[in-house]
Amino acid sequence: MTNLIETLREALGADIVYDGNHCPARNRTDWSGAAPTLPDAVVMPRTTDQLAEAMRLCHAARQRVVIQGGMTGLAAGAVPEPGEVALSLERLAGIEEIDPLGATMTVLAGTPLELAQAAAETAGFSLGIDLGARGSCTIGGNVATNAGGIQVLRYGMTRANVLGLEVVLADGTIVSGLNTMLKNNAGYDWPHLFIGSEGTLGVITRVVLKLHPQRRNIRTAFVTCAAFGDAIAALRALEKTLGGELLAFEAMWPDFIAFARDACQIGIPLDTAGGLALIIEATAPSADGDIFEQALMQLIEDGLLADAVVAKSDAERQRIWAVREAPAEFPTRLPGLIGFDVSIPLKVFGDAIIALRDGLARQWPQAIALCYGHVADSNLHLIVHQQRSGADTRDAINAFVYGTVAAFGGTVSAEHGIGKIKKKHLPLTRTQGELALMRRMKAALDPHGILNAGRIF
Repeated sequence: MTNLIETLREALGADIVYDGNHCPARNRTDWSGAAPTLPDAVVMPRTTDQLAEAMRLCHAARQRVVIQGGMTGLAAGAVPEPGEVALSLERLAGIEEIDPLGATMTVLAGTPLELAQAAAETAGFSLGIDLGARGSCTIGGNVATNAGGIQVLRYGMTRANVLGLEVVLADGTIVSGLNTMLKNNAGYDWPHLFIGSEGTLGVITRVVLKLHPQRRNIRTAFVTCAAFGDAIAALRALEKTLGGELLAFEAMWPDFIAFARDACQIGIPLDTAGGLALIIEATAPSADGDIFEQALMQLIEDGLLADAVVAKSDAERQRIWAVREAPAEFPTRLPGLIGFDVSIPLKVFGDAIIALRDGLARQWPQAIALCYGHVADSNLHLIVHQQRSGADTRDAINAFVYGTVAAFGGTVSAEHGIGKIKKKHLPLTRTQGELALMRRMKAALDPHGILNAGRIF
């Protein structure tokens, strides 16, 4: 390894390559809570050519490399293993082009999502990707994990917002497909192979993003309802009334609301009376400024919603969203928590919640379980905290939750990937044929297995 580090320094410069002892704290672990680990070296390229040269040298030396973006992942995919080289894209950042006629944006992979959002807004557009970690996560990481977020209902997953990619393969080959057109059906649509591949097939360096008309007249409401079935019925009614104007439909269960209020001291706009709380957001044409409130009032009259409060200012909107973004504070109040990100078919979603909560309470009576999520797209987030839990207890909780999700026809990962944490549970929701195909693709593009080894598989 010492020889390789010196070779990398000679090729790239001492300001690009650092030995592990000088690895910044932020490059040692991610938001998953995994133990910080020192890589043998950290490479921080500023250009695609520098990154490609680093990969060429690592490939020749059969050196394993872990790809790092904003370090906001929850599956430990970016956490180094001993003996690995960490390849950080934090310096490969910036907006390269905004095309107002084609409504596209070309960005470097290390660009923070929030910076890309701001650039789109300045140019008179909106970006269809939005996550709570927007200030820290990067575009490359969003694409590599096919991130979801709070606007999937309107704009789809990250995949739906990507038109083209530039990728560096394991051997250092640069493959550029910076397509800017909505229609390009010439041969294999290979960029989609890398979207959601979690850095195991190649390193994403540039991204062409689709831009959308700027959102105006955003209306935000905090509402309550008695049961999950009522929430989904309200969603379907709003889709008919508001059409494509819905932006977000977030649900929070009673224990989540109580914890946000009592432990995090976050103000709750309405008394939920032990039912579900929802945040509903939509855009509305200026001529129809009241249609949003009228739609909510109709749902209250129909008995699907119990109560609603609509934000009258941006400050009120921020206070409503502060409830949903309370999980950012949970790790400090529930150290060692286990965070689950799963999808469950909506027709059994409510039943699955009951099974999960009852099973956790029966097997771990002292555990805290908090449920919330982007339910319009079948995504449940579950926080479980068991005091003084060792590795065996954590493994048992993981096995129970993922086994229950699989029993209801769900998937072990909705929007945060597999990484190292979930890989042993992947066979619960992928067939042996699918796993074999994935391995064949991995072997074809990374024959020496140096890219994010031990992640996904």
